Amino acid sequence: MIKRNAFTLAEVLITLGIIGIVAAMTMPTLIQKNNNRVVETRLMKFYSTINQAVKMAEVDYGDKKIWFEDLTGADLDDDGNPVAGTSEQEKWFNKYLAPYLKIIKTKTLSDGSFMVYFPDGSSLHPKSHTTRDWIFYPGKAEKCIEQYGTNGGLGICAFAFNFQPVNDGTGKWLYHINKGFEPWKWCWDGTESHLKQGCAEGGVTGSTTPGLYCTALIQFNNWKIPDDYPYKVSY
Repeated sequence: MIKRNAFTLAEVLITLGIIGIVAAMTMPTLIQKNNNRVVETRLMKFYSTINQAVKMAEVDYGDKKIWFEDLTGADLDDDGNPVAGTSEQEKWFNKYLAPYLKIIKTKTLSDGSFMVYFPDGSSLHPKSHTTRDWIFYPGKAEKCIEQYGTNGGLGICAFAFNFQPVNDGTGKWLYHINKGFEPWKWCWDGTESHLKQGCAEGGVTGSTTPGLYCTALIQFNNWKIPDDYPYKVSY
């Protein structure tokens, strides 16, 4: 008589239960690690791509300090809707930067600013009142805006950049003057601790809004999200 070893149904169920528990414990960590990698990669790619566009624009239009203008978005009508063709910031962007970028579509937002979408799923928009302050979304901008608002989600699904190549004489743009698009570093004192505090809490010199310095903190860490980063990023 040949004896065959086999698992009982109870043993199989216990094994499956253990596998399920382990998967439930490890899956969130794996998902977050993937989110981190995607955000890191797209941030670094955007930084390189947008500044390459600035350099190419300089070939055609001269030094960026000459053609940089701080302009506002579209006018709003009496019902609060953007008036087509009135956005000076969009005209400026379309002239100086858009020709050197791969853009799949452009959309006007309700606050008068605009959003440009890139092939990798990321997008970019200026704050409504300026061409100096920009928000980069490494993934679904609409999802981020729906959850946090047009200027929310900073350091999570939205990342702050500045384009201020001109010296305004205040000394607050030290890390932006003569440069292209840089992570938000207005009034930065040059220390990592300043970036960490500004990212997590706000309240430092230059801004009371948490999250603005998060992009600079990631750049400071060689475009890697630090282990002690205060937020769980998404895209």
